[in-house]
Amino acid sequence: MGRSKESDCPAGEYSMADRLEMMLSMLSHIKREQNDLNPAVNPRRTQALPERLRWRALLGFAASLVVIAGQVHTAFGNPAQVTNLLQPLSQPAQEIKDLSLLVLAICAAIFLIVVGLLVYAIVRFRHRPGDEASEPPQIYGSNQIETAWTVLPILIVFVLILVTSRTIADIQNRKAAPGAVHATVVGHQWWWEIRYPELGIVTANELHVPASDNSRGQPTFLKLQSADVAHSFWIPQLAGKTDVIPGRENSMWFEPTQPGTYLGNCAEYCGMQHARMLIRVIVHPPGEFERWVAEQKGAAAEEPSAQDGRRVFFANSCVNCHTIRGTSAQGAFGPDLTHLMSRETLASGTTPNTLETLRAWVRDPQKLKVGCLMPNMQMTDTEVDQIVSYLQTLK
Repeated sequence: MGRSKESDCPAGEYSMADRLEMMLSMLSHIKREQNDLNPAVNPRRTQALPERLRWRALLGFAASLVVIAGQVHTAFGNPAQVTNLLQPLSQPAQEIKDLSLLVLAICAAIFLIVVGLLVYAIVRFRHRPGDEASEPPQIYGSNQIETAWTVLPILIVFVLILVTSRTIADIQNRKAAPGAVHATVVGHQWWWEIRYPELGIVTANELHVPASDNSRGQPTFLKLQSADVAHSFWIPQLAGKTDVIPGRENSMWFEPTQPGTYLGNCAEYCGMQHARMLIRVIVHPPGEFERWVAEQKGAAAEEPSAQDGRRVFFANSCVNCHTIRGTSAQGAFGPDLTHLMSRETLASGTTPNTLETLRAWVRDPQKLKVGCLMPNMQMTDTEVDQIVSYLQTLK
């Protein structure tokens, strides 16, 4: 007779017989799966299995091509968004590219020679019908070949060492000439603080530099520091990567020749929002950089229409982290907001600097950049609107 589990066992428990019955059922299921894959039991299914695997592999390969094609289109078809290190626009980046192509050419030549000899050996000495089953004549030792494969690699390595050393020396030993721009970049979790000590300017996440031309060279020399953890500063089209290490000051330089905006990022994992720690280098044509400097040197604007928002801003904890020059807000933990609205993005390139995104950032920064050190201040909608109105005057 059948047995009722509900009546015999308490809720959520099973007897030993029930557990044995479940184990037998599982073993039976596993056995059926094994039989399905056994050629002796189910030859048709086994023959169809490789075909399905081939189709899955082809679909996976096609999907990979789609992804790669999308990245290539982004990199080459939309240079305003993704920089291409194979299109350098600064002397250090150009020297790095030339060295990379030389190394790639040497490695490609070695690869082609080795593969060519391997293919020749496979074709020339392959087994043919009628060949004897015994091994072919064995030849031991060749002074010429052994000398060649010893001397040639030594010469290749020697050439690579010389060229690499010269490139490194040319980049690292460059001295700042009169008229060069000097800036200090400080890495924070997860944004960049940018100071121009000689100009008295502090900004964030956007490095403004002048472009060099044939009549006047204006390189930019950077000091790189970290306020917390290890970062890495990298603008692919302008220069190579340079580590940003706590307690240590590194340096780098570049001399862009074409005005425009160049994107870079932190190249050293530094925490939750590492991927959104972006940097923008804005290269100005001659004359425009001086105008930008003059605008940035000015104090924060004060508009009567934004006085309510100003009062709310200074009544909250915003002043403990942010600086607005010319006011009592002198915080040192967050970005300088003196000319906030002159920047193209918010949250270190995470989102465009628009009215909507600024309001969303002030309302709850964690929704735009999870884990960032700016908390949700739990302000009312009216307070958020007032602070946003005030921040929009900081141009």
